[in-house]
Amino acid sequence: MSNVAVITGAASGIGRGLAERFAAEGMKVVIADVEEAPLAELAADLSAKGATVLTVKTDVSNPDAVENLAVQTLDAFGAVHILCNNAGVVCSRPIWEHTLADWEWVLGVNLWGVIHGIRAFVPRMLEQGDACHIVNTASILGLVGGGGEGIYKVSKHGVVVLSETLADELAQKGANIQVHVLCPGWVRTGILESDRNRPDALQSPTERTRSHEPIIGGSRNTRAEMEAGLSPAEVAAHVYNAIQNGTFYIHTHPEHKAWIRERMARILE
Repeated sequence: MSNVAVITGAASGIGRGLAERFAAEGMKVVIADVEEAPLAELAADLSAKGATVLTVKTDVSNPDAVENLAVQTLDAFGAVHILCNNAGVVCSRPIWEHTLADWEWVLGVNLWGVIHGIRAFVPRMLEQGDACHIVNTASILGLVGGGGEGIYKVSKHGVVVLSETLADELAQKGANIQVHVLCPGWVRTGILESDRNRPDALQSPTERTRSHEPIIGGSRNTRAEMEAGLSPAEVAAHVYNAIQNGTFYIHTHPEHKAWIRERMARILE
């Protein structure tokens, strides 16, 4: 398979799992992240296994950086067939205590990163005319409500409806592009340490003195549940199968659908 896959947030977690899976399937991979050292390490690992790899340091909250990612991809390989808008961060505290810097950072990466990816790549995909796929990483928290993880939920709900709208509009146009939205539950990633990549300009004055453990699905034992979650490779398998089967909503934890039903019931009532 000579397809070209672009993955943001590729240096660790789900992004790394996607890059490894696509490379194993014989694709050329373009890996993008703000963390240069682990990105270079991943590139070396994939190249040692015979993969063709391009690394592009990319801050997805910056539209010029994402445009550069698209330009470098097309310059190197002449096409793009799979785009994974995957980069994500989290910042946890009661929603009324979040600073403007918190909102700008999380929405800038989680939601605007997807927006920038769509704006940079979809016109090029349409011009290509090839069969293409876009995978936007949301979360189970993009499909439920409740307390905890306010900014993160806002960003991921945005990614879900953005993906739904994009899919419908591309279908109406008759475009040869399929959209998928990944809504994972617990996955063994380093997202709880995502503050390591927070820009100095968007540091919150209280960030270094206060820490709120994320609350997901009503659970406060987040770190333990995450460590018991799926591996990035297992999530990547879900994504690859969804691409093969044309599945739009990608659920990694079917048991979490009960949370979705509960929210939908409250809305309908």
